[in-house]
Amino acid sequence: MSRVAVEPAFIAAAPAAAIRRPQLSLVGTGTVGSAFVARWQQLTQRGLVLPRLAALANSRGMVACGEDTADALRTVNLAAGKALTGFALPHPHPGDIIVDATASDVVASQHAQWLARGVHVVTANKLGHGADLLRAQSITRAQREGGTRYGDAATVGAGLPLLRSIRELVAGGDRIHAVEGVLSGSLAWLFDRYDGMRPFSGFVREARDAGYTEPDPRLDLSGEDVRRKLLILARAAGLALEAHEVVVDSLVPDKLAQAEDADVDARLAALDAPLRERFKAAWRDAARLRFVGRFDAGHDAACRASVGLRALPAGHALCGGSGTDNRVAIFSDRYRKQPLVIQGPGAGAEVTAAALVDDVLRIAPAGDRSNG
Repeated sequence: MSRVAVEPAFIAAAPAAAIRRPQLSLVGTGTVGSAFVARWQQLTQRGLVLPRLAALANSRGMVACGEDTADALRTVNLAAGKALTGFALPHPHPGDIIVDATASDVVASQHAQWLARGVHVVTANKLGHGADLLRAQSITRAQREGGTRYGDAATVGAGLPLLRSIRELVAGGDRIHAVEGVLSGSLAWLFDRYDGMRPFSGFVREARDAGYTEPDPRLDLSGEDVRRKLLILARAAGLALEAHEVVVDSLVPDKLAQAEDADVDARLAALDAPLRERFKAAWRDAARLRFVGRFDAGHDAACRASVGLRALPAGHALCGGSGTDNRVAIFSDRYRKQPLVIQGPGAGAEVTAAALVDDVLRIAPAGDRSNG
């Protein structure tokens, strides 16, 4: 009888003792990574039980987090030595979560390996689903093999429900016909402000100084960032779209494209004349300039995709919004005549970090969080 009485208690207690709660490792401690740490601290101080932030890593090294995450962040950001081309990457256990707050191809190349090993990945890095098609397919396959989750809401629209909406429509049997949108917060801001009277280059400098563009604004103006986001959206819709199949009309003239980094600011004036002419032509037609990414899924399984500046009627679905707002129209069987339009802030470290934390909360088991 004693064996019968003791064994159930032992069996019930053993799994609880053996359970290892998932831990977080953050890769990338720049603007977005630092905002993620701040958001994590804010929510834990409110009593929300998040997975423990165990390690912070960047291109200079990696530090373990103790009780003082702010101190750990300062330590890793002040690490001595020149930045390396690679990253110090953590070695997590199955069930753990890696948060990728970088724009590194090196880190993105590890996503599928982590997922296949049972490690969840949450990312703002567009070079997972938004680069080579084979890499995107390997990430999807690795999720099945590892039984893991891939949180990528922060890669497009800084956490707006774009990817989730497209995936849920497809899962419900809807067929996506086209998606078009203002997908760059920085370019949205520029063309919301540009009035055709003041030089466009002045607005670019203002956007750069405010942190809306990359330090080298050519990365925004080239349309490459929008191409990656369009690829992510198309692949979420089930289209095997290759990067080279997206036609990109860059805003960067050759003179500016070929400039050395130190000469970029001086050569921004090369933008002014061509964009003034584009603005005048749009104004004569009572249209507005918007930098748009669009893909069309043809009935023959072909897909046409493009990125570039368009003159749109003032009443067009993409002409609403202001500032850094992203605005995306989804056309499908369900939304054939009138598209589903999703709009909201599409840039900023805080909203991007919040999207990363939201994905962590979607992945973390329900028993690992509470309202305190």
